[in-house]
Amino acid sequence: MTIRNATHSDAASMAAISMEVWIGTYLKRGVSAFFAEYALEAFTSDKMSALISDPSQFILVSENVEGIDGFFRITPRSPAPVEGCSDTEIATFYVQPRHHGKGIGKRLLNAALKHCSEQGVDSVWLATNAENSPAIAFYLSQGFEQVGETEFRIQDEGYLNNVYSYKLSAFAR
Repeated sequence: MTIRNATHSDAASMAAISMEVWIGTYLKRGVSAFFAEYALEAFTSDKMSALISDPSQFILVSENVEGIDGFFRITPRSPAPVEGCSDTEIATFYVQPRHHGKGIGKRLLNAALKHCSEQGVDSVWLATNAENSPAIAFYLSQGFEQVGETEFRIQDEGYLNNVYSYKLSAFAR
């Protein structure tokens, strides 16, 4: 497994992983047209390529012998939805479900936190669906603390998300 910076040739793979993880994680009882349209619009190669082109974004991918199996995106200047957090967001953190438990998430997270530490970032924040128990357990096991709640919105629909923060002083450099 290799952890490396994302390149434009990764855009389609990142879009596919995003769709796979998002649908598999959040749509437990079937895929309605409402959610299908959201996923097909949100997770495209063009949108991933635009993120890769954006110099403010820091994107790492995990690559095995057959292709990408996960990726991580840090977004600076992204105000948290609760007070007391930095403005550095872990905006995306996806690992294909079939690769969970192999250390990929931990390696991606450590590489991203190392980058943030080197940039002088004091802490990072993220939001995850309040029902995403595996992700919540992972974040808590890595030293994140729940600091509040927010909503993820799709059109007029809101979904409860927990907000977590990680202080980089806790990160072993």
